[in-house]
Amino acid sequence: MAIEFFMAMIPPTCTHQEKKVTVVNGKPVFYDPPEVKAARSKLMGHLDRFRPEKPYSCGVRLITKWCFPKGKHPQGAYRTTKPDTDNLQKLLKDCMTVAGFWKDDALAASEVVEKFWADPPGIWIRIEELE
Repeated sequence: MAIEFFMAMIPPTCTHQEKKVTVVNGKPVFYDPPEVKAARSKLMGHLDRFRPEKPYSCGVRLITKWCFPKGKHPQGAYRTTKPDTDNLQKLLKDCMTVAGFWKDDALAASEVVEKFWADPPGIWIRIEELE
């Protein structure tokens, strides 16, 4: 089974790596700053409608194309500036786990991640079962 979908949006640029830490009773407590909470909420709102009927329980290939508003850049040109693809992908996969795409994002055994300048902006995702 494979699913493929496009979430039309301006992709969030803050990432899972931007967690903050504070000290409570002498112990570190990690938390999401407001920007990360907003990005997580945005992704969850879009992912919800594409959730598969049954979560994947086998290895998958996750193909993700992050399409950022092109502005002055040529259509389809690779984006070679921050945020890093691995940081973008971590927050997305965490949200996909919570949304019920799979029981654990460790099932994503193969990944292709690209980022472009494009119109329309959004995130294109394809999930394929591995043999």
